[in-house]
Amino acid sequence: WAIGWVLVEMGVLAGMGAAGRGASLLRGLLGVRLGLAVNQQILEKTLGMGLLQLQDPEFYDRLTRARRESQHRPLAVVGELLALQGAVATLLGFVLLLLSFSPLAVLLLLLAAVPATLAELRFSRETFELRNRRVQDARMLAYLEQTLASDAHAKEVLLLGLGPTLLGRFRALSDRLWQEEWRVALRRALWVVGLSQLGTLSFYGCYVVIAWMAATGRLGLGDMTMYALSFRQGQLAFQSILLSLGSLYEHDLYLSNLLQFLAIPSASPPLLSAPPALEERGLRFENVGFRYPGQERFALRHLDLFIPPGESLALVGPNGAGKTTFLRLLTGLYEPTEGRVLLDGRDLRSLPPETLRARFAVVLQDFSRYQLPARENIALGSVAHREDQARVLRAAERGGARAFLDALPSGLDTQLGRWFDDGVELSGGQWQRVALARAFMREEADIMILDEPTAALDIEAEAEVFEHVRKFRGDRTLLLISHRFANVRAADRILVLDQQGLVEQGSHDELMARQGLYATLFVKQAEGYR
Repeated sequence: WAIGWVLVEMGVLAGMGAAGRGASLLRGLLGVRLGLAVNQQILEKTLGMGLLQLQDPEFYDRLTRARRESQHRPLAVVGELLALQGAVATLLGFVLLLLSFSPLAVLLLLLAAVPATLAELRFSRETFELRNRRVQDARMLAYLEQTLASDAHAKEVLLLGLGPTLLGRFRALSDRLWQEEWRVALRRALWVVGLSQLGTLSFYGCYVVIAWMAATGRLGLGDMTMYALSFRQGQLAFQSILLSLGSLYEHDLYLSNLLQFLAIPSASPPLLSAPPALEERGLRFENVGFRYPGQERFALRHLDLFIPPGESLALVGPNGAGKTTFLRLLTGLYEPTEGRVLLDGRDLRSLPPETLRARFAVVLQDFSRYQLPARENIALGSVAHREDQARVLRAAERGGARAFLDALPSGLDTQLGRWFDDGVELSGGQWQRVALARAFMREEADIMILDEPTAALDIEAEAEVFEHVRKFRGDRTLLLISHRFANVRAADRILVLDQQGLVEQGSHDELMARQGLYATLFVKQAEGYR
């Protein structure tokens, strides 16, 4: 029998060890899964935001708060709930035993742990509010770190010797944040440690009573040991419960940031259900005005314009005249503050976003340089057709990128950028041609928008790009935004924007004959080439 019980004990211990290892494994896997799930929810919410929201500092503050500790907090809540269940079960067992000794002593023992817990709750809230207030400073730290350790800024940082200056700012800001955190943590420790001594005093008070009763013969030695041990274990179990509740409260504070972020209403308003106002084809601006949130001055106002299908249109004007705002209104990225924008007689706000965006092929001035293979860089121009390799090759050819991409080590399968292994960095002009090829992937799009498409090209390459655009544009409507007047003079119509809005329109010859703003700007630029 003895050997049998030894084997039983060995099996129990082995099972406990396996259970502990299994629990550890599950916690690790659950932590990874929860982190990925929370990040996915945050990204899904971010994708539903409008461009104006993504340009709002308050949005980035809320995003930072949501992401800061939301990955590990959900798992911590699960762990605290499990610990709480165990502590409650333990406490109930000891309380039932100790009530037979003295209900008053039990109450005193439990109440003595409350002040320290209340202090923990108070300082948890104070720490939480401090970190929420300093979220912009935390974002600034992240920005400085990225600036100092990113290839996007490395050239200018090195050439201008900005490293010590930016590092000094990083150090000063991080030291200030540390000082505030340290002061709150020190006060928290002093208060909690001080108040926790009440629990120690209450335990030893009960212990003195038990010892006195044993000395006077009212308790046996075994009873004294049992009650003393029960008081201590009961007190520890109750403290564990209060700590778990305090931790749950703290986790809830931080998770509230995540829940508030996920509750942000989408920027996309309900689609208008009104029928088409006009039976026409083309784009129309009806008394359109736009004002950025928080600003009194309109970026554009009183804009009336009709763009028929297939027209070649150029947009020029000084910086700050509203060319970028015009582009974003045209593509539905911004909604007009006044008036409306119509596409084929329908208000843009009545069109589903995916339907509207499918009509446009766009090359932005600040286009993205995706750290992906060249083939994918182009295919992203039309996600629905990214597996259509023939279309990818046509787009590369039409964008003027096919020749230099074929010459790369692995052709179109070459990794672009330096972030990953075997990556090849392109020149600014080559990246710009890849962006143009991405636009040509949208073969169904009937409106092409080029925002400074040749800013990084030399004169010969610039002429080649415009030759490609004219050759492969087809019957698309073309909108060109450029500061180089030589690129816009061949357009069917030129729109001239100024601080007052649309001040002139017409062909190059008509505008030159008018001797207005366009002629003035054209002559000034031409003089620079003499």
